[in-house]
Amino acid sequence: MRKMLAAVSRVLSGASQKPRHGLAMLSSLVSTSRLKQSSHLGLPKCWDYSHSLKTRQASRVLVASRNFANDATFEIKKCDLHRLEEGPPVTTVLTREDGLKYYRMMQTVRRMELKADQLYKQKIIRGFCHLCDGQEACCVGLEAGINPTDHLITAYRAHGFTFTRGLSVREILAELTGRKGGCAKGKGGSMHMYAKNFYGGNGIVGAQVPLGAGIALACKYNGKDEVCLTLYGDGAANQGQIFEAYNMAALWKLPCIFICENNRYGMGTSVERAAASTDYYKRGDFIPGLRVDGMDILCVREATRFAAAYCRSGKGPILMELQTYRYHGHSMSDPGVSYRTREEIQEVRSKSDPIMLLKDRMVNSNLASVEELKEIDVEVRKEIEDAAQFATADPEPPLEELGYHIYSSDPPFEVRGANQWIKFKSVS
Repeated sequence: MRKMLAAVSRVLSGASQKPRHGLAMLSSLVSTSRLKQSSHLGLPKCWDYSHSLKTRQASRVLVASRNFANDATFEIKKCDLHRLEEGPPVTTVLTREDGLKYYRMMQTVRRMELKADQLYKQKIIRGFCHLCDGQEACCVGLEAGINPTDHLITAYRAHGFTFTRGLSVREILAELTGRKGGCAKGKGGSMHMYAKNFYGGNGIVGAQVPLGAGIALACKYNGKDEVCLTLYGDGAANQGQIFEAYNMAALWKLPCIFICENNRYGMGTSVERAAASTDYYKRGDFIPGLRVDGMDILCVREATRFAAAYCRSGKGPILMELQTYRYHGHSMSDPGVSYRTREEIQEVRSKSDPIMLLKDRMVNSNLASVEELKEIDVEVRKEIEDAAQFATADPEPPLEELGYHIYSSDPPFEVRGANQWIKFKSVS
């Protein structure tokens, strides 16, 4: 044991010169020692766990000792423009701190959605459930381009936005399983989650767009330097109420960013079969627009910053189209392979996955190491597992609370149940 500790000390002392080599030596050393000790001395499994923990701690020491770059400059895809003389920049700077934050957030959204898929198949989550894995660059990139005081409203593929707007994975998964600890006390489910300056999660296709214009009107009316991000999908883009909202927002110069998340399929119908024009960023006609690579978080971030600055300057609304892709079907009832091939999905995964793109950029630019990002992956998985444990163990809301929270600040009153003899008390 003393020899092993002495060797660990030597590895750590030389880590700054050869971090990768040192990490490999340390992992091999601890792994070999663990095997020898546990097999020959008959030590309990907790000894293995203890040394696994020490290995991760030593890994953190090696990562900390490495000289990473503080930031790096990247070229990003030029946006297609409509009624704009210039658009977002084609180069951007990513700091190490921001890169690690974006990576963790996207991994958290990805793992959370995969856990939701598992819980749904186990019949722990019921009802409607629309997952957004594959579209992580949209929710994380949009949040990176605005302020916490800005506003956001979206459709029913809302789990990622609920997280980026500030709610915990625990609150989101508990809401999905209908438990008291959920963000809507277990009464909203997948499509009806809310947070500060986040207005859902809306179950009616396209209905959130006029509401988003109304939120932008409130921002202007109150004289606040705030904008509202109003999201909808390509499947909702042909609805009349969206064009009515465009018109009102343009007339009143509302600080509203209309955002079409174009994931190429409205339910099971491809955009080519559903729309005579698939240039969704031009649909505002008199409203300027830009088409953005929605699989690149840096492209989304810069486009959002540009659009937000445009709205804050008093010029009125702007339209963004995010070209993205969902890996799951439309909802959990859709296998997602009857209207597209498995090869198409795999091609997007292998060439355009948003998490993979960010990871490659950071590693190749010395903003992070593979080992450090793997450590984040481990931490995220543990966070998701802990949240899932809570979401399955937390109690469901009792029946007597069925009428609660109808109003936000009214005195208690009675609500009629399924018939006139059943009464429920409503408490704000």
